[in-house]
Amino acid sequence: MEWMSRFAFRTQSFVAATPLLAVGILACALSAVAAEPGKGVNLYSIPQEIALGRQMAAEVEKQAHVVNDPIVAEYINRLGQNLALQANAPFPVTVKMIRSDEVNAFTLPGGFVYVNSSLMKMADNEAELASVVAHEIGHAAARHATRQATRGKLSKLAAIPLTALTGWGGFAARQVAGAAAPVAGLSFSREFETEADRLGLGYLSEAGYDPNASVEMFERIASMERKTPGAVAKLFLSHPPMGDRILKTQAAIAKLTREATAYIVNTSDFETVRARVMAGAE
Repeated sequence: MEWMSRFAFRTQSFVAATPLLAVGILACALSAVAAEPGKGVNLYSIPQEIALGRQMAAEVEKQAHVVNDPIVAEYINRLGQNLALQANAPFPVTVKMIRSDEVNAFTLPGGFVYVNSSLMKMADNEAELASVVAHEIGHAAARHATRQATRGKLSKLAAIPLTALTGWGGFAARQVAGAAAPVAGLSFSREFETEADRLGLGYLSEAGYDPNASVEMFERIASMERKTPGAVAKLFLSHPPMGDRILKTQAAIAKLTREATAYIVNTSDFETVRARVMAGAE
């Protein structure tokens, strides 16, 4: 059984507040938390998000087989750093590889990105692999995890007693302890997936990669699922329909102005590292 199906966090329950108190709490939330331009309301500060992500990453790395081969680890993080430079994320981004046959990649709060080794085996070149990493960095830079958590929590504020809060820092800290879903359930809304596609495509192009690799990777993933049902993680399948994503990505590519002859498709580093991964790098 895939390790992610066993990964879950402990839950907490709270005593429901009175309607009057609930209204007061909601009013405080909306007045105390300002919406960042283009990013929406977020109850989590940057330090809180990083702390949440660090805790979740520690849990992931207790149960997943993170590839520690120094050549592989250095390569995948370097690839991520090159893309993250284009993102101007509000926190450092780290990218690690997990040894797994399941086609998957995911982003935790605070810039912690994980890519399964199966994606590198599937990718035909570095640009295709980079397209997946760029998409995940799009989630990180746009703070989708905590923005989505905020949307859910705002609707549940009536269930939080005043005595449970010590300012919004206390509220956010309790959401860490109350995170009830496994990483496998950290799927984003269609809106956020579409935004990550758009952002990732921009990062990919600005980093010098052929943006058409995004479409090629989408098609490769769809083909894999058709040939081997279940090989692609449910998280990937929860994204917007692949046909729709491909059409939108092709339309976005058509608007890019960078000369195609300047794009990177593959590197010798990718081939060297891919060979190590294929050989079972630990």
